[in-house]
Amino acid sequence: MIKKSIFVGVSFISIVFPDFVKGQTQPPPTFNASGQVNEFRVITTAVPFLGITPDARSAGLGDAGAALSADQNSVYWNPGKLATVSKDIGGSVSISPWLKGLGVNDVYLGYLSGFYKINKQSAIGLGFSYFNLGSIQMTDNSGVGMGTLNPNEFSICPTYSRVLSKSLSVGVGIKYFRSNLAGSFSGNTDATRARPANSVAVDLGMFYNKEISLGGNPAQFAFGAVISNMGPKISYTDDNRRDFIPTNLRIGPALTLELDPYNKVTFLFDVAKTLVPTPEKDPTVVVDDGWISGMAKSLYKAPDGLKEKMQELMIGGGVEYWYDNQFAVRGGYFHESKFKGNRKYFTAGVGIRYQTFGLDFAYLLPVQSNHPLAETLRFSLLFDLNLPKKEESVTDKASGPGAE
Repeated sequence: MIKKSIFVGVSFISIVFPDFVKGQTQPPPTFNASGQVNEFRVITTAVPFLGITPDARSAGLGDAGAALSADQNSVYWNPGKLATVSKDIGGSVSISPWLKGLGVNDVYLGYLSGFYKINKQSAIGLGFSYFNLGSIQMTDNSGVGMGTLNPNEFSICPTYSRVLSKSLSVGVGIKYFRSNLAGSFSGNTDATRARPANSVAVDLGMFYNKEISLGGNPAQFAFGAVISNMGPKISYTDDNRRDFIPTNLRIGPALTLELDPYNKVTFLFDVAKTLVPTPEKDPTVVVDDGWISGMAKSLYKAPDGLKEKMQELMIGGGVEYWYDNQFAVRGGYFHESKFKGNRKYFTAGVGIRYQTFGLDFAYLLPVQSNHPLAETLRFSLLFDLNLPKKEESVTDKASGPGAE
């Protein structure tokens, strides 16, 4: 409980009272809600839960998924993929206990997703995330109890996807999210009065998929590009202090080899960049760009130039092997510069499919010892099926073309 209180307290204070944190003596290294080390000039945002991998399949592949074959969780990874899903209807429920390395037992991310294939060219989907940060006991400066706080965040994202050609499809998602970190907690002035924050954001995705041949064997090459969480800055206090949300650009290829009728293997990797301006070297200087100009500036400007821009790239990838489309083994790796969060970890996972149901499991193994992401497990339960087709009646046949 002490470790969890420290984590929630630091996360809340750094967002709602940033000037207080900047004015104190440099504390020991701390971690944010994404598991990043809060040192150097790490890009931090509000609502970081929007960037946490929710499902076990991509979690076992080094947090990559922009060009992975379409499934129930395409709503999160790339809405452009959704129209290429092979089934008519499907859904998934995923659970991820979070920050187990800090001894936290009641912080978790839950994710529900589903899709419906309207026709061969289009599909709709829905994703719902819920991030529970447990409960903490609030006290005043004298140690007098002020009640229990249950911080939590959630998002909901309806999605539409459409096939434009044999190889190209696109999609869009409109996301509403709400972040309640401190309830109606009030400081000494109106400027430090905390309140829940809520807003909307947009996800845009493109997916290219083409059948090819390698060494005489059938194969598929895919490429995905996604910009997620595009939206205005939000505030937990007064309107004069607003924080960026985790707008993210993700691109990546995937290659699937059909070894024989029973065995296939997929290689993929993603390169991701948070589209938020780099913090200045002087920690007292607050970046005050608008969200659109901030997205543009994040691509070319940093205190240390191109070298620092390259350090802000995150790379994840892995290999997925399927036997008879029923049993899968996965492995991957995720890398982030030590100057920009220092998340480095291996991932592993397995998957099982039986008739209309499936189960995925993933495990995360950090390179760094005593890391808060150690012992991270993810579970996903899935289903999908084809709906029965309407048979053409005798009357319809008789009234059709050529009927007498």
